[in-house]
Amino acid sequence: MQSSTIDPAEVDAVQIDPQKKASPLPRREGDRGRVSSRNPIHHPHPAPPPSRGRVHNSSGYRLADEIPVLTRDLFRFLRFAVLPVFLCLLTPALAPASDDFYAKARARMVEQDLRKRGIADARVLDVMGRVPRHAFVLPSDRFRAYGDHPLPIGEGQTISQPYVVAFMTQAARIKPGERVLEVGTGSGYQAAVLAEITDHVYTIEIRQGLARGSADRLKTLGYARVNVRHGNGYHGWPEHAPYDAILVTAAANHIPPPLIQQLKPGGRLVIPVGSTTYHQTLTLLTKDAAGKVSVDHLLDVRFVPLIYKSP
Repeated sequence: MQSSTIDPAEVDAVQIDPQKKASPLPRREGDRGRVSSRNPIHHPHPAPPPSRGRVHNSSGYRLADEIPVLTRDLFRFLRFAVLPVFLCLLTPALAPASDDFYAKARARMVEQDLRKRGIADARVLDVMGRVPRHAFVLPSDRFRAYGDHPLPIGEGQTISQPYVVAFMTQAARIKPGERVLEVGTGSGYQAAVLAEITDHVYTIEIRQGLARGSADRLKTLGYARVNVRHGNGYHGWPEHAPYDAILVTAAANHIPPPLIQQLKPGGRLVIPVGSTTYHQTLTLLTKDAAGKVSVDHLLDVRFVPLIYKSP
């Protein structure tokens, strides 16, 4: 066996070709996916692409790192100046209103939405100016309780707009001491209005949740004399009949015969009659001393339908 030696003086003369690539070492079992430290030039995986959604400039820096100072100042202005002012303006709308606020709202309602639109009964106007309608709506709707429009009260039902409540009360011509039946208690607002005129008010509601809620609400507000019943108002409340006046606060496609039977001679029945899907006509039925009835059409209205069976 022959061996060759290299003169150390000849080492400096060795030239390395920069174009010549080093041959990779043969892979061994178990080397898959690993970077060999013996051959740092070899890498089994390509370099990862830039992150998605980031824009890089030619220098390799993200353009997002070069946001103009003006933009940052705008964000700071919105955060520290505009946002606090917005919250200050929003807070009064979220905070409970005072009794004085509601009193002024009721007074405006009586003058603008009732008196100027033809409600002339002094007793009705006085009552509408005293009953706290905001106590009969959802807490989130109290700030607009005295607007002349219906409001939701839960279970797909609504409280009638103030003008319709006053109009029906005036049309029924209720006097102190008379016996009155209301069909469709809802949240109890109409019953409270009636209770301010007479001590004998009976109201019936087919939805049990609303019946219980209105009974508790009326008692809390001082209308404990109002008799609330959970039941089918189509059949009235015969145990306390006959009635001087009956008010129905739901739409029917005909006047229920049991209600006519429970109306005493000289009594008045106010009910919206017509399509239970679209519009109805507020109708006044009057029974004379001989038991003969007459019907007058008063006003175009829109009510939720009268339910004949328990839901």
